[in-house]
Amino acid sequence: MSAVRFNVLDGWRGISILLVLACHLLPIGPSFLHLNFLVGVLGMALFFTLSGFLVTHFLIGRPYVIDFLIRRFLRILPLAWLYILVALFLNPVTREVWLAHLFFYANYPPKPLIHVTDHLWSLCVEMHFYLGLALIVSLLKKKGLLLIPVLCIVVTLLRVINSEHVSVITHFRVDEILAGGILALIYNRKLGDGLIKTLSHVNYVYVLVLLLVSCHIDGGFMSYFRPYLAAILVGATLYNQNTRFAKLLEHKWLFYIASISYALYVIHPLLASSWLGSGDLIEKYSKRPLLFIVLFLLAHFSTFYYEHRLMAWGKATFLKLKLSKL
Repeated sequence: MSAVRFNVLDGWRGISILLVLACHLLPIGPSFLHLNFLVGVLGMALFFTLSGFLVTHFLIGRPYVIDFLIRRFLRILPLAWLYILVALFLNPVTREVWLAHLFFYANYPPKPLIHVTDHLWSLCVEMHFYLGLALIVSLLKKKGLLLIPVLCIVVTLLRVINSEHVSVITHFRVDEILAGGILALIYNRKLGDGLIKTLSHVNYVYVLVLLLVSCHIDGGFMSYFRPYLAAILVGATLYNQNTRFAKLLEHKWLFYIASISYALYVIHPLLASSWLGSGDLIEKYSKRPLLFIVLFLLAHFSTFYYEHRLMAWGKATFLKLKLSKL
């Protein structure tokens, strides 16, 4: 099952990156409505949900920790490290800041992220999740994945106790990824059939409204439900793929955007800090079409001519090492 293609999930990934890009690069409505904040939080909640689902789904089908970590590192590190190298070379920093970036703990105080790397907090959260889940599976095997719901609730309770509505610190944000892991457990029938029946009857329009409230800066206590609402929304479309909205999620353009989404996410702040993002308000936004064109071209090149080739080389090298030990 880990090799199954989830078309609606590709659609959600495409939507999530478009929301994040809109948050960072476009003005969305009057500033007093804080819609940029809402859209950014929504995009990341969806992205984290998808990540948690796919990673957990993979480990349910193939609970081999070394294989899992190599695949994840090959997916994340080549572009992330290249971007960090370029960004910090152009913006000289101390050795401590270099180390925090390269080893993905820069989302913790004193949070040494700079203006062109501030978005990399999410990669820190992702890497911590990968390592934590790998440790659990290595110790408890596949049954260790059943701890995901417990860990998710614990993280949410930590947020409640500390009044953390939106945070970049792993132990105050990783419940969004863990909620996706719960969805994967449900999908693979590890938590019974009752939740599957519930998800198949959910009206995702109502869930979307509640999710939007939970993502707003004034969402208050609703923000604590954001991880679960995002997972329910994605799950509802996963189990209702005959609806018009689910069909829209399978559109080929969303699939393409999803395929280059990681590169789009990593690269865009550096472009926004260049000439393409300079000038007064009118000049800056008049350059936005050109910025988007350059961004998509670079993301396409990075994905298909840099990342994919390194991933293929890494996987082939790992396979040779495995075969040599047999």
